[in-house]
Amino acid sequence: MQTEAPSTARPAMRPLTPLEARVLAVLLEKQHTVPDTYPLSLNALTAGCNQKTARAPVMNVSETEVLQAIEGLKQLSLAMEGSSSRVTRFEHNMGRVLGIPSQSAAILAVLMLRGPQTAAELRLNTARLHGFADTSSVEAFLDELADGEPARVVKLPRMPGEREHRWTHLLCGEVAIDAMAAADAVGRGANDDALAGTAGGVPMAEFAALRAEHEALSDKVERLQALIERMAGELGIAVDTTQL
Repeated sequence: MQTEAPSTARPAMRPLTPLEARVLAVLLEKQHTVPDTYPLSLNALTAGCNQKTARAPVMNVSETEVLQAIEGLKQLSLAMEGSSSRVTRFEHNMGRVLGIPSQSAAILAVLMLRGPQTAAELRLNTARLHGFADTSSVEAFLDELADGEPARVVKLPRMPGEREHRWTHLLCGEVAIDAMAAADAVGRGANDDALAGTAGGVPMAEFAALRAEHEALSDKVERLQALIERMAGELGIAVDTTQL
């Protein structure tokens, strides 16, 4: 008698709220970019959620709101409190709960942090979380996420004038694909207009280099803030790193 292969489908999970998705993605991002202070304190986690760079949309949330989001993630086993610290710290459990490899987790995190992106953009923006060899490698993991049960990402229709499809995550539930694609195109058009309005415009290669330099400087600032927070914790001094 032939036996059936066990199902690889994951249990259904309720959709995340936008803030829960932001908190989850920040935890994974900071695990890689500021590992010295991971798991994150509530202060550092809130600062990461409200970060102005590499975020779309930009948020302005309170520590109370972040705590509520953490409670929601804890109920789903996606986040938990860290140990061995006098200050309560939080860490994620995304890969294990969703049953995905670190490469896929990096892709999902960047989609939650920055919104819809092409595979090429994802390769660039995930560089600090995972170094993909090429764009086709990113596409392979996107296809795997899209074909899973349940699907974790979806490909948006290509808009007129665009050479590549964009992808978005589904952790916050199903999306109105046509409406999202149109809104994304409008947003990107506004960005293009803003760039064109500068002195002669900025070449895309130069813009990408400036963005990479800006993010590198942001990483250095985060590491300095993390060091200050750790030293203050060891000395028993309260410090608000968001004011630094």
